Amino acid sequence: MIGLGFRREMLDWDMSAVHADFFEVAPENWVRRDLAPLQALIDSGRPVNLHGVALNLGGAAPLDRSFLRDLRQLIDDLGTPLYSDHLAASGDSFQLYDLFAVPFTESHARRVADRIRVVQDALGMRIAVENTTWYTNVGAMPEADFLGMVLDQADCHLLLDLNNLSVNHKNHGGPSPSEFVQGLDMGRVSYMHVAGHEFDARFDLFMDTHSQPVEAHTQQLARSLAERHGTPVLLEWDNDVPGMEVINQELACLRTSTTM
Repeated sequence: MIGLGFRREMLDWDMSAVHADFFEVAPENWVRRDLAPLQALIDSGRPVNLHGVALNLGGAAPLDRSFLRDLRQLIDDLGTPLYSDHLAASGDSFQLYDLFAVPFTESHARRVADRIRVVQDALGMRIAVENTTWYTNVGAMPEADFLGMVLDQADCHLLLDLNNLSVNHKNHGGPSPSEFVQGLDMGRVSYMHVAGHEFDARFDLFMDTHSQPVEAHTQQLARSLAERHGTPVLLEWDNDVPGMEVINQELACLRTSTTM
């Protein structure tokens, strides 16, 4: 199965002509809003997953119980099969509208896992957490070990972002995306994200912009994992969103012989 992040630029598109099997939206954009566009996608036989950006799983402030109640209602209204959020902090005293790395330490892994369990209890479902890009971090644990500890202790799923692995590898070295995934339990992976990124000379870093086509090696890895494990893949394109023709070309590049 091949999915697509549904963005506001697509509201006027004929979505029946978009060659995606499922979609994903940020729940923060749809709480207490008209759900007709999403319901139309669902009525066409294509589920809609929710991928949040504001739950602040990696932060220290108490979880927003009001938002969790709204989120559970949205999940019920859409009959969505999966909710996910980022393994990152997004602000404690106020929403920062960005994602910040959690230190790779055992104490922080246990702390974040506790918060994930609270969310799962509130929603009445197992959620997925996404491995994120990070531009600076502290802690002696390898990222893969930190991620594995969180997943085990929280008993949650993983939303495996292959683009984030590529960005982190380019910026910090360490295992390549192909090497990284060899140490993962693919049985925990709900689905995968792919996207494009750019180099920013101001910071001498590759930035996770979601504004470019997916790199060939990331496409290849996604197709390989999908074929071996039956794991769905979703394309994210959040900035400088191109027209439908380009999006359909990108989706076609992600299909394996078993998904066509």
